[in-house]
Amino acid sequence: MTNKEKALALINTFASGDSEKAKALLAPGYIQHNLAYGTGADAFVGSVAYLASAPVKTTVNNIRAFEDEDKVFLQTVYNFAGAGEQVAFDIFRFDADGKIAEHWDNLAAKAEPNPSGHTQVDGYNSLEDLDKTEENRELIKNFLYDVMQGKAPEKTASYFDGDTYIQHNTGIADGLSGLGAALEALGKQGIQMIYDTVHQVLAEGNYVLAVSEGSFGGAPTSYYDLWRIKDGKIAEHWDVMETIAEKDTWQNQNGKF
Repeated sequence: MTNKEKALALINTFASGDSEKAKALLAPGYIQHNLAYGTGADAFVGSVAYLASAPVKTTVNNIRAFEDEDKVFLQTVYNFAGAGEQVAFDIFRFDADGKIAEHWDNLAAKAEPNPSGHTQVDGYNSLEDLDKTEENRELIKNFLYDVMQGKAPEKTASYFDGDTYIQHNTGIADGLSGLGAALEALGKQGIQMIYDTVHQVLAEGNYVLAVSEGSFGGAPTSYYDLWRIKDGKIAEHWDVMETIAEKDTWQNQNGKF
């Protein structure tokens, strides 16, 4: 199995309840960064067993899957034991033995379509331009620095093909104009969206996922942003924002990032 296939097999154990398969895929020292769960392989396997015993079956619907060296990143819709659909980005790191050794994620409740009629997961779904992976990664690193961290906002328009930009954020319309209008509306409400630190920038072909830390409206926030690149310009965007839980509620001490 490829690492991508292993990652997909692991998340599907939530639906199948196959705790033996989960155990076989995980490194014994598995590190968990979802702060609602304990760390270690046993904690993960215990979650699989718990979901298998629940009266309502868990569903797992993977939308997109990518691989970048020793990491796999996934975009998936989960419904854990009937608690409601959640859109998630998962990142899994593999060790030298091909076992899943570490996991990060962001989750948000599935919402209604945004002002342009797009959902959090629909849109383009073809992996292309594998020879441009590093070029596209660098583009997004620069975009994060210049635009999202506000170091050179005057360069914003240069990252887009005019107003051609498909947006999947639940509250923002398509186009650079839609992004500008949303930010202006937040500003009028005194709400700031701040990106302080970029922790990971993962890429495969025309897709790049960035994991960033900052704040939204003053609350500590984890940002997972997936961009699709076309001809050197940002063409499409999906995201999941998650407020970082208070430290006294954490079920592990590995930190969100």
